[in-house]
Amino acid sequence: MAEILTPRPAATVVTLRDAPEGFEVLMLKRNLNSDFIGGAYVFPGGGVDVGDAGDSGQKLSIGITDAEASKRLGIESGGLAYFVACLRELFEEAGLLVACDADGNPVRFSDPETIKRMAAHRRAVNANELKFIDMMEQEELFLDLRGLAYSAHWVTPIGPPRRYDTRFFVALAPTDQVATHDAGETVADQWVRPLEALAMHERGELEMIFPTIKNLKDIAHFTTSREVLDFANSLTEIPRIEPRFKTRNGETVILMPGDDGFDD
Repeated sequence: MAEILTPRPAATVVTLRDAPEGFEVLMLKRNLNSDFIGGAYVFPGGGVDVGDAGDSGQKLSIGITDAEASKRLGIESGGLAYFVACLRELFEEAGLLVACDADGNPVRFSDPETIKRMAAHRRAVNANELKFIDMMEQEELFLDLRGLAYSAHWVTPIGPPRRYDTRFFVALAPTDQVATHDAGETVADQWVRPLEALAMHERGELEMIFPTIKNLKDIAHFTTSREVLDFANSLTEIPRIEPRFKTRNGETVILMPGDDGFDD
């Protein structure tokens, strides 16, 4: 019998910005050569690293303690690491840094020299030449977790070569920064309204996996980014969702908890 892989802790952030026709979300296209959902459009995110947890995570962030984060996620401890991980991944994969100074003032990257220096930092972090926490210390910055809202919890079904236990968050994009894919793990970036993304998927123009589709559907009826944040903050209970693959009439289908045949 094949070994059942233990899901790796991961965090994903649905990054929001307002636009004339309604709010948009940032989506990145994964490299076609990736051995996990290559070619799919996803939200920025990835596995929780050692540097995201414990004293390191607390040292580089502001706005929430590990005890508060853990309570929100429904775990005993270590919750802060998920909050830190999704903003670290947002910087690494999309070049957006949700940060503030020691007094809690949002940091602006408006002058050319700062933009150039932060771009160099990002390249060094992605090349494993510089640790993310060391970069934050050099710049005397802190991750601003105050505007980060926990919104969903998905676990990869048994079967794929990689499995993740992923916490989803929503956050506002910094207004003075430009998102760009990393040209490594991701090969394209796109701001798109949720309803438009779903329509593009239906037309076969935008490949997406099931959790991405479901998270888009959950927020597609809102008008502004603030409404999405308020919705996420209002959630009192967020269920752990682990779909299952089933074969019916020779075809593989995805079943959600509560679907007929899910518990067979």
